[in-house]
Amino acid sequence: MMNPARSLGDHLREWRQRRRLSQLEFALEADISQRHLSFIESGRALPSREMLMHLAERLEVPLRERNPMLLAAGFAPVFPERKLDDPALAPARRAIDMLLKGHEPFPALAVDRHWMLIAANAAVAPLLAGVTDASLTEGPINVLRLSLHPHGLAPRIANLHEWRAHLLERLRQQISATGDPILIKLLAELSAYPAPPAPKSGAPERDFAGIAVPLELVTEAGHLSFLSTTTVFGTPVDVTLSELAIESFFPANPQTAEALKAMLPGS
Repeated sequence: MMNPARSLGDHLREWRQRRRLSQLEFALEADISQRHLSFIESGRALPSREMLMHLAERLEVPLRERNPMLLAAGFAPVFPERKLDDPALAPARRAIDMLLKGHEPFPALAVDRHWMLIAANAAVAPLLAGVTDASLTEGPINVLRLSLHPHGLAPRIANLHEWRAHLLERLRQQISATGDPILIKLLAELSAYPAPPAPKSGAPERDFAGIAVPLELVTEAGHLSFLSTTTVFGTPVDVTLSELAIESFFPANPQTAEALKAMLPGS
């Protein structure tokens, strides 16, 4: 939520400190003098809109948070936030649908900044068989909650210990980058779920030579193993698009590929 009552200096200082930069370090990175930066943070100087956008870019401030900074400096917001079904975003929605459909018979899904499901391809639904809590798959679906909840996919994730650690670390990194209070609350919820025991010493490695953490899912079609990738829109200028990600899962072995093709024939 925008809060124009906060000064521009408050916004800049918070994001600079979030990035763990001193005034001198940030001034050098932004190619301005430390004195000028100090004056901006203290309210003794007001930057131009171009300078403010430059500082926000160097701090990697999310687009959602740049609008409040602009308001605090007396400028109009420049980044629209439209729903994905807005006609203006129709080309982006078509691109999302093409990516999801084109990835079949392998699963792929689109999520927003809070890991709420936006869309999924036909390969996802068969993998959710066995989820015992219907509330996890009805209405707004949080993908992380569905994955780690004890009545969700968690009981069928063979490497739950390392997959859980991987997801929680991704969430921590996202919180560090955005400071989003909803994600902070989600992290607390997920961390409170029963933690699986650590693998016994000597257990087989599943980290694919250290290049990735796989998702290993036990299904009616057998033991499936996936590697995942994340796709985001390049240089978005809309808040909604800047926060949207497509999670695509690829078979990590030939057995998984064949099983998925059998589960979704004709794709």
